Amino acid sequence: MSNIPVDLKFVKTHEWTRLNDDGSVTVGISDNAQEQLGDMVFVELPEVGQELTADEACAVVESVKAASDVYAPISGEVVEVNEGLADSPETVNQDAYGKGWIFRMQPSNAVELDGLMEPEAYETFLATEAH
Repeated sequence: MSNIPVDLKFVKTHEWTRLNDDGSVTVGISDNAQEQLGDMVFVELPEVGQELTADEACAVVESVKAASDVYAPISGEVVEVNEGLADSPETVNQDAYGKGWIFRMQPSNAVELDGLMEPEAYETFLATEAH
């Protein structure tokens, strides 16, 4: 099982969220998702200022195997994108929970975070999904 940081929350589409000290939320794809996709070759980022609704497709990660949508785990406004992924999409493979983050958003309703999966629940979900 991949090493899942305890400060993250997850959704069933394999995005992770980290609540930052300033109230913003960092979003990326899970280590499991990047392993399934393989070597990243391109990341299409959302627009800064874009208003997102929870479960809305807002970015795309392309690997040598497939292209996959990235979904907003909660509703809110995109406040920053990881520009470094344009030149180094493989960062998602190398550090999915760190430098491989995709975007940051300001939640429109922080209570939505309470409905996301804790790391243990995500591990259980991965185990059941594999069967």
